[in-house]
Amino acid sequence: MLPPDAPQDSTPPDAEDTPSPKHRPLRSFVLRAGRMGTGQLRALETLGPRFLLPYRAELLDLDATFGRRAPRVLEIGFGMGDATAQVAAAMPGTDFIGVEVHAPGVGALLKHIGERNLQNLRLLQHDAVEVMTHMLPPASLAGVHIWFPDPWHKKRHNKRRLIQPAFIQQLVTRIAPGGYLHCATDWQDYAERMLAVLGAEPALQNTADAGGPGYAPRPDWRPLTKFENRGLKLGHGVWDLVYTRRG
Repeated sequence: MLPPDAPQDSTPPDAEDTPSPKHRPLRSFVLRAGRMGTGQLRALETLGPRFLLPYRAELLDLDATFGRRAPRVLEIGFGMGDATAQVAAAMPGTDFIGVEVHAPGVGALLKHIGERNLQNLRLLQHDAVEVMTHMLPPASLAGVHIWFPDPWHKKRHNKRRLIQPAFIQQLVTRIAPGGYLHCATDWQDYAERMLAVLGAEPALQNTADAGGPGYAPRPDWRPLTKFENRGLKLGHGVWDLVYTRRG
């Protein structure tokens, strides 16, 4: 989930599609050189050591990480963290793991953590695919949030979209039976692609698949983001997809 005012990357998109000699895996994100404010830098310095986890290619002991046993929800791409902080504050009995590659967003969410005294959030500034693959134990998550991922709207870049069959096949192994996957996007063709990919995964059950198009109403507990509000004012649609993992 990228902030709408994030500075544009200077690398030509087509240059990123040129395979490197090392056959670097395709990424669903591009690192952008965002500027960090004073408050974000201070939060990173003072709160980072406690709430920002280092990436390691080993499984996390989630009970030790949070100091308790509770349901855990993963959020992939939290942008500037406004919605994440609101949800975490409203659900103190649930632990949240936020993954974001952009430093300003990490600093902004750490600032929210300090201002709201949130104890149920831990952050990772790393590629979500690698975090999922190497750090999250199987069936350890009660839920996953993927809200407004980069749509990669140009057709030649659609292959970079996060919601792909191979990714979903692996992600569902980290969700406990009965747990949920909640995606949201304001790009209709991406919503249709999400519906196709998630619908083809046998381990998932669509909660809104009762004769309709398969899209769910926005849950009351998902806050409207600034990005989403801006789009709605411009007449853009928003599509929520909520699936549960079969037992």
